[in-house]
Amino acid sequence: MNLRRALPPKPPLFRHRNTNNNNNKNNNQSSSSSSSGTVTVVNNRSPSPIPKASDALPLPLYLTNGIFLTLFFSVAYFLLHRWRQKIRSSTPLHAVTVSELAAVVSLIASCIYLLGFFGIDFVQHDVVSKPKPKVMDSKPNSSPKSDTLDLKHNLDDEEIVKSVVSGTIPSYSLESRLGDCRRAAAIRREAVERRTGRSVRGLPLEGFDYESILGQCCEMPIGYVQIPVGVAGPLLLNGGEYMVPMATTEGCLVASTNRGCKAVYSSGGATAVLLKDGMTRAPVVRFGTAARTASLKFFLEDRINFETLSIVFNKSSRFARLQSIQCSIAGRNLYIRFTCSTGDAMGMNMVSKGVQNVLDFLHIDFPDMDVIGISGNYCSDKKPSAVNWIEGRGKSVVCESVITEEVVRKVLKTTVPALVELNMLKNLAGSAVAGSLGGFNAHAANIVSAIFIATGQDPAQNIESSHCITMMEAVNDGKDLHISVTMPAIEVGTVGGGTQLASQAACLNLLGVKGASKESPGSNARLLATIVAGSVLAGELSLMSAISAGQLVKSHMKYNRSNHDMTAITS
Repeated sequence: MNLRRALPPKPPLFRHRNTNNNNNKNNNQSSSSSSSGTVTVVNNRSPSPIPKASDALPLPLYLTNGIFLTLFFSVAYFLLHRWRQKIRSSTPLHAVTVSELAAVVSLIASCIYLLGFFGIDFVQHDVVSKPKPKVMDSKPNSSPKSDTLDLKHNLDDEEIVKSVVSGTIPSYSLESRLGDCRRAAAIRREAVERRTGRSVRGLPLEGFDYESILGQCCEMPIGYVQIPVGVAGPLLLNGGEYMVPMATTEGCLVASTNRGCKAVYSSGGATAVLLKDGMTRAPVVRFGTAARTASLKFFLEDRINFETLSIVFNKSSRFARLQSIQCSIAGRNLYIRFTCSTGDAMGMNMVSKGVQNVLDFLHIDFPDMDVIGISGNYCSDKKPSAVNWIEGRGKSVVCESVITEEVVRKVLKTTVPALVELNMLKNLAGSAVAGSLGGFNAHAANIVSAIFIATGQDPAQNIESSHCITMMEAVNDGKDLHISVTMPAIEVGTVGGGTQLASQAACLNLLGVKGASKESPGSNARLLATIVAGSVLAGELSLMSAISAGQLVKSHMKYNRSNHDMTAITS
């Protein structure tokens, strides 16, 4: 017995061309569509009304949406206003009143509605009410040509070079359009040579990871510059020994610093102390009157407001911690110098984000405040300035060592009285006569720059990082030499920027400060700053000894001049 019920046949949705149809009209239509393979859509069913989701709502859709939208913004504003009052009055945020509890419930309800039902009207009009399908040609049509050329497959390197030279393809877009950073650098390099008519043959291309610099270190690369890296040491500092990497093309620099390290080591080492650790950023804002500008100055300098501003600032990063705010007024303009700790990062981006958060917050109480610039040069970054020399920026370090009379005589080839007198007349009096700003030293910038380049720091920040005063005094009844360097603005980091490149990371690893410290955030960057100061002390000691003994010119003639025939090499 067959228990299955026979289902009624479904009406056909598609009717294909019938070549044996006796109807001439249909036969002609079929013949005309034979070559294109047309499929005609036939709908034999009568249209039935489609139920709408909004039919279940007691009010019209637009009115319901408006009510919940108004409710959402009203309670959100109410809760934010109450939150700000609690912060200012030091009231715990979890202590809520009945009105606040009702507002939270209303906010959640309105969010659920808006997320679930706000798109009903869009769905009904744009999805449900779609027009009926039209007769389509089953043969695939050729897609229109894209305006962007497929550089990966359609063009070879020669064609791309010609397009870059002619300006059809922007040089900066090669990496994104090719998907191969090394190939992009090679094509850009060839295009540069053709446009300038000059060769860059001596500039290396191979042997570099161009992917590692994409979007963080260098744009539109055509190669890389080779800088030799020497090592000075061991530097005995705070009981630890460090081999200091120095990237430089100046002869005698590494050798001289190495001699200074030897003198420090033989005398028992050096001691470095971190005095301050805080990166700065100083925006400039303007008001309509100087009196209004002064009101913001008083507000920022009031310690009652500092806790609130710290909470706003510290939201920018888990390492950023606001330390101080210093203001300077000039007419209607106010310069606000924020100082904060930044962990193991050098911290310029970190502090800038925190400053932006504070400026947005200040706009609530000072809506007439006009932010002229996120940096007003009161920071002060990459330029010599008295504010960095006095207040410090980055890491402030003092380093000292006592060099015995025997070491001064045997290793440095000079005497203690000669070094003391030279330091006073050269580094102190001579710098004062020259009107130097933070330059009361022999050549601190030499050592700072070499270490910065080797370890992936920002070379331009050598300017303020080289602020240094070198002091030399006779101690122990005039027999031994006390030497110290005070550097108020060493700006270094062990994460971010160039520190992530393989070569620079290797130099950081040599010093034992690669990456971020997990045990004590910020300790790696602070240790690197003390190593910089200790290396500067060694460099100052050796150079001053060479000048005192009259060996400077002789040593440079021996180690800083090439004996190769450069004419033959060039040809």
